[in-house]
Amino acid sequence: MPKRRLQGLTPGSTFSQIHNSMKESNYKDLAKIIDRLSRFNRVLLLTCSNRYGPILRTQDPKSTILAKVIASELDNATIMNVPDLNIYPCEGNVSREDGNKCGVRQAMLMDPEKNPTGYHRCWASIHNPDDELWRVSKELFASDCVMFFASTRWGQANMYYQKLIERLNWINNRFVPLGEDNVIRDITSGFFIVGQHAGPEAICKNQMEVHEYFGFKIDPDLYGFWQAENIYFEEETLKGYLESYPRFYRDFRITKNKA
Repeated sequence: MPKRRLQGLTPGSTFSQIHNSMKESNYKDLAKIIDRLSRFNRVLLLTCSNRYGPILRTQDPKSTILAKVIASELDNATIMNVPDLNIYPCEGNVSREDGNKCGVRQAMLMDPEKNPTGYHRCWASIHNPDDELWRVSKELFASDCVMFFASTRWGQANMYYQKLIERLNWINNRFVPLGEDNVIRDITSGFFIVGQHAGPEAICKNQMEVHEYFGFKIDPDLYGFWQAENIYFEEETLKGYLESYPRFYRDFRITKNKA
C-alpha cells in the first residue's frame, strides 16, 4: 500500500473548503492557536485523553500536554480534565419509542448552582444526582470559546470525548428539532486530536462537521491534528511508539518540564 503525507488545516478556510485541504500540524499551528485563543474573553479547554493514575505522576497524554502549554500562554483559559469527572453515559432519550425526549423542558436540571443559566436539560443529570456534566456545561455557557483535546482510539476520538459529546446532545436538540434558541451560537469551537498513525486527519474533519451541526461557531484555525508517523496501522512498530513522545516534543518545541 503506498504511503501518503497526511495534511492539516488551512488558515482562513471555511469547512467546505477545508474538507479536502488539510496540512500537517506543527509548531506554527500551535502558535496560531494560541494567538487565536488570546482574542476571546473566556476560553474553556476540555482535555479528554487519559492514563492510569500512577502513570500520570510522570507523564501526561500528548493532547493534554498541548492543552497545558496553550493554557500557560493565556490569561483567559480554564482547563477541565474530562476523565476526572463523574459523567454518566448518554441514555439515548433522543430516539425513544415514545419519541424524541432529549433536551425537553421537563429535563431541566433544577439547581441554580449547577445550572445558573437554566440551559442544562439532560435526563441523565436528573436520574444520577452525582453526575458531573453540569461542571462542563456551567463553564461552557460562561465561555465564548471551547476547545476539545482528544486522542485517537480505533479510528475514532477516544471514549471520554465521545461520551461527553453524546451527553451534550440536548444542546443541539433544543433547536433541532425542538425549534428553540441555539444557546451556543455565539460560542466558538475548536478541536485537536493526537494519534500514532493514519486516522487523526479524518477524525478532525468529522468533528468539525459535528460541531458545526451541533450549533457552535466553528473556527477552522482552531482545528488540527498531530500524528507520530505517516504510516498505516499494519506498518506500526514498537520503536515507533517509543519515539512518539520525543518526536512530539520536537515538533511542537515543547520541553517536558513545561508540560
